[in-house]
Amino acid sequence: MTDSDFPWEPPLAGTDVEHLVGALDRLRTTLRWKADDLDATGLQTRVGASAMTLGGLLKHLAVVEDDLFGTRLSGTPIGAPWDTAAWDGHDWPFTSAAADTPEQLYAFWDDAVARSRARLDAALDAGGLDQLVHVRAADGRQASLRRLVCDMIEEYGRHTGHADLLREAVDGLVGEDPPSGWRPRAGHYRLPG
Repeated sequence: MTDSDFPWEPPLAGTDVEHLVGALDRLRTTLRWKADDLDATGLQTRVGASAMTLGGLLKHLAVVEDDLFGTRLSGTPIGAPWDTAAWDGHDWPFTSAAADTPEQLYAFWDDAVARSRARLDAALDAGGLDQLVHVRAADGRQASLRRLVCDMIEEYGRHTGHADLLREAVDGLVGEDPPSGWRPRAGHYRLPG
């Protein structure tokens, strides 16, 4: 086994930054693997009474990527394609995903992750995990970049579990991590590393 077989794996012994960013990229890649190479029917499959779909997860997490590593990090207003969307509440990314093509859903997420990686890398270069970011608590205290990274890890941890169940319902695909040598078949996701 080589690092090129599993480029999403965090280091066995690295710095705080390497471990946190590595854990985030592992979760991102696992979620992308679970959602990969599906048609509209697969991306709209639901389990039980839940309205959640893999397409909805891709769109929701794309919005979260742009909000957290854009607006919350630096105060930059959320940009395209979200700034012109017809938001009808907090659940809009989930509910509107059924109207998007698979190509659009993969592009939303792939592009948002690319933007987030660039923003996070620049922020880390400029001041590390301990620097304060734009977002503040109600009492005025600012969050650190470390908190934003941990919040994103938590977000992906929650939704990767959902993606496990949804993908198994689509075609029986199961597993904790992508298999050795996995590469996305749909979209243009760039693996970490």
